[in-house]
Amino acid sequence: MSRRLLATLAAAVLVAASLTACGGSDDPGGSGKTLTYWASNQGGSLEADKKILQPELDRFEQQTGIKVTVEVVPWSDLLNRLLTAATSGQGPDVVNIGNTWSASLQATGALVEFDDATLERIGGRERFVPAALAAAGAPGKPPAAVPLYSLAYALYYNRKAFADAGITAPPTTWEQVADVGRRLTGNGRWGLAVEGANPSENAHHAFTFSQQYGGEWFDSAGKPTFDTPQNVAAVKRYVDLMAVDRIVNPSNAEYAQNQSVSDFANGRAAMLLWQAAGANLTSQNMAADAYGVAPVPFLAAPPPGGKKVNSMVAGINIAVFKHTRNRDAALDFVKFMTSDAAQVTLNRTYGSLPPVTSVADDPAFAAAEQTVLRETLATTAAPLPQVPDESTFETLVGTAIKELFADAARGRPVTEESVRQKLGTAQQQMR
Repeated sequence: MSRRLLATLAAAVLVAASLTACGGSDDPGGSGKTLTYWASNQGGSLEADKKILQPELDRFEQQTGIKVTVEVVPWSDLLNRLLTAATSGQGPDVVNIGNTWSASLQATGALVEFDDATLERIGGRERFVPAALAAAGAPGKPPAAVPLYSLAYALYYNRKAFADAGITAPPTTWEQVADVGRRLTGNGRWGLAVEGANPSENAHHAFTFSQQYGGEWFDSAGKPTFDTPQNVAAVKRYVDLMAVDRIVNPSNAEYAQNQSVSDFANGRAAMLLWQAAGANLTSQNMAADAYGVAPVPFLAAPPPGGKKVNSMVAGINIAVFKHTRNRDAALDFVKFMTSDAAQVTLNRTYGSLPPVTSVADDPAFAAAEQTVLRETLATTAAPLPQVPDESTFETLVGTAIKELFADAARGRPVTEESVRQKLGTAQQQMR
């Protein structure tokens, strides 16, 4: 790994350095009877995830005699904690990682690579949907993880709010989002909810808008191209949902972890951009027939070079740390979590799609939400750059957008120049 990447990773983990690592597992003899697992937050709360996962962990223990101790880690902490574990050699046996981080974490050398022999150990390469497996590591290298849940962004809209406003169909362009959002804003409700203080969410939307404006965040050599006119226009269009269109509550500038979903579920916002929100909304007592699901909108008149992309190829991968003292048990757990039964149970509960070929077409995933997600992944989604600096891109660009949302919330103008300066600073920090 390059000194530059080491320095970047070291900087990223400073904020998490005080966290206590759990030392691989609490089975120091390496008997394979206990594993520690860091799961990403997929449901409405950390506690909800524990309740969803525990029956599967109990089933695994019944089948193998291997106990799994799970900790559900919020997204705001997950990347820093993973980097801390990667650089220290202290941490869990098995982890969930956002698929966009695969190449960055692979570059640390801390993850077990799933070469052909290791893939055979858990069922074989052909078991996984090729597009999902392609987002599990750097191009040309064995995957550093395997897919667990497949996701894409969608637009969720409140059916009653739309009907009361005389809106008969969800918006298909950003211009329509602004118009519809203004009609829906008022009387304690806003048109759209966002997570303005969530760097990963911000970076994901920046990527999609950039694709629609014909931009890229890295060139073919993997060098950052943050402050191009296309990226400036893309970020401004996103932040303008609050700054100019005024369809987003200024308080959303402080939202960092599921608060936008809560606003939507409780009627404080009429629209939401999210990845497989169904299970989260159910946990907050929003009935499935109370909302509709539609593809994320496009620009009405894309500029030359603009792409028909409305989501990143999103998903959650499962990986094994090399420092585990129970590698065989850890791989057994990966095999179990990607088995047909576990895939149907967990993806059906979370509203995500199974990335394993044997159950990808299961009728359990034929609901409206999953149909939109499947169509998006098949036709209009694009992968984020699988470069070693991708996770740093998410942190730096996502934080720049967080600062722009904060400016908008305070009534400060968000101009092309102020966006360019923020992105230019982020690019300098990359270098």
